[in-house]
Amino acid sequence: MNAVTTSGPYQRRRKSPGRQSFWERHVPSGDYFPVRHDTRNSGGPVGPGLLGSLIDRHAAALELYASQWCACPEDAVQEALIDLAACDRRPENPVAWLYRVVRCRAINAGRAQRRRERHEARAALDRPAVLVPPVGETLDAKQVAAAVDSLPDEEREVLVARLWGQLSFREIGQVTGTSESTAHRRYQSALVRLREKVSPSCTNPNKSTS
Repeated sequence: MNAVTTSGPYQRRRKSPGRQSFWERHVPSGDYFPVRHDTRNSGGPVGPGLLGSLIDRHAAALELYASQWCACPEDAVQEALIDLAACDRRPENPVAWLYRVVRCRAINAGRAQRRRERHEARAALDRPAVLVPPVGETLDAKQVAAAVDSLPDEEREVLVARLWGQLSFREIGQVTGTSESTAHRRYQSALVRLREKVSPSCTNPNKSTS
């Protein structure tokens, strides 16, 4: 019968006289195998040693597991590890606990991402067509970005708040400390400058932008 040494967190099987164990035939001498610790009665928070071991051994698998539900699995894993480190008492099974929390985090992140995408899609459909090139022509995205960046600060602020922020002119006036009419005037001026810089042939089918 093989004897076992129990020093430290690892166990090593020792060869009995006159007999070679399966372990010694297949594992080089001096190698160890980890022993699962019973943490049911350990108490206390998760220490840095155990946390580091969990990260080294399970982080990659946890990210793969979380990627079934969200596009940012590393965030779900990181948040779960932070939750584990903040626990007053160590879970009975830290690995199973991590998988459960990562699953919940990933599902919530996936749902939030889909809600955000639906909101952005609706906002894009509701956004007025500011620059409409003639048939057969396309707009250069870099040219449009450069044109927006070149606008006067007060006009660019109103344009961005109106088109991308979906704020009303009254709300823009409250934000910028101006009147509603001033916000509307700056918006119209920004549109004129933008069309001139991007393409003189661009038109706006929506004459009323208020």
